[in-house]
Amino acid sequence: MSENQTKKTKSILQAPRGTRDFYPEQMARLQWLFQLWRQTSLRHGFEEYDGPSFEHLDLYTIKSGDEIVSQLFSFEDRGGRDLALRPELTPTLARMIAVKANALPRPIKWFSIPRSCRAERPQKGRLREFFQWNIDIVGSDEVLADAECIFVALDFLRQVGLGPVLIELRVNSRFIVSTLLIDAGIDAERHGQMFAIMDKYEKLSEAEFDKYACEQGVCDTELTAVKNILRVPDLSSLESLSRSEQSRAELAKMRELKQYLDDFGVGEYFVYKPAVVRGLAYYTGIVFEIFDRSAKMRAIAGGGRYDNLISMFGGPSMPAVGFGMGDVVLMDLLDELGKAPMIPSHQPPEFFVIDADPSLFGMVLKIVGCLRGKGFAADYAPKRQAMGKQFKYATGRLAKFAIIVGDETRTQNLISVKNLQSGEQRQLNVEEFLKSPEQLSL
Repeated sequence: MSENQTKKTKSILQAPRGTRDFYPEQMARLQWLFQLWRQTSLRHGFEEYDGPSFEHLDLYTIKSGDEIVSQLFSFEDRGGRDLALRPELTPTLARMIAVKANALPRPIKWFSIPRSCRAERPQKGRLREFFQWNIDIVGSDEVLADAECIFVALDFLRQVGLGPVLIELRVNSRFIVSTLLIDAGIDAERHGQMFAIMDKYEKLSEAEFDKYACEQGVCDTELTAVKNILRVPDLSSLESLSRSEQSRAELAKMRELKQYLDDFGVGEYFVYKPAVVRGLAYYTGIVFEIFDRSAKMRAIAGGGRYDNLISMFGGPSMPAVGFGMGDVVLMDLLDELGKAPMIPSHQPPEFFVIDADPSLFGMVLKIVGCLRGKGFAADYAPKRQAMGKQFKYATGRLAKFAIIVGDETRTQNLISVKNLQSGEQRQLNVEEFLKSPEQLSL
């Protein structure tokens, strides 16, 4: 084999850059996470949905602008249609609801856990392929819907041991920021650009931020105004800057949100952060992100209100709010804090069937088949070997009971059942045991 062929072989044995292989141990962790996400969603009254793994490219440019194209894995199909692997599920959600809006009961409370892809530079906490938990409420413009969405996220994080000492909920309102930008003399048509710039504030040093803003065409006067907004420390200070009736009404919504979160018992997570504006173009009101308080990592979750998105896809005007939480940053944080549980990669069998003699192996398979057919996890040694080795294998599999098939099985139709935790053992009739294995108690 040539040197080039060797290099090529080594290359294709590695997962593509920015993706992951999930061996059974990693898959068990992932399924643990999915189960908690799903349980939390259902407990809060959300219904699960999903959509195709790729969509029309225009679906994403409508929502996020043409700048999103460089972040997508896009391609042209054989019919000349421009398509893209989904980078997130919110556009699919909006499309699906727009199609059936009049037939869906409101408010619509949906969740999903899709695999998504983004053509970005892989870095800590950000991969090209990832899973994301999406929670959305569509059809309610009440602040309570925002609070409900946020509470779902915080309820889950609290469940995995991430309390308010470790993480914080950063909240702002794009509507209020828009009014402050107008007061500073910055026209509304430039607010999208300003939001994208402000979104970089806490990701760059002061000097890097100033340089970046200037490169985007922001003059010194505008930069000073933007930085004054970004330095507002709390809601009380924000109130003194909110001059218009509309901005004061939006500020009242933020206070209402804080009160609802207090009532839900998660108000301690709340922090006002003017730098939280969410870079995407479709957000219209309250926006939020969840970070670890040490700020060592990227956002654990982020979302906000997007009241115009459904109508962009031809549906009726429907207010909406939602968030996304990725698996990468979350699991990195849980690992760093020592809060990720050790999950076995296999389900420990309830019963492990052992043969005292290879000639009895047919009976072993009959018992295993019957137990599995009744919904019990049952296993046996893959090789015919001494009973001691079979018991060792059963212990390694973390089995609860060992069922020994021996001479008594052949002559008297009896099996020995041993509790591998307590060591207690007794004999049972095979047919009686198999009629109701769940009644077994030693």
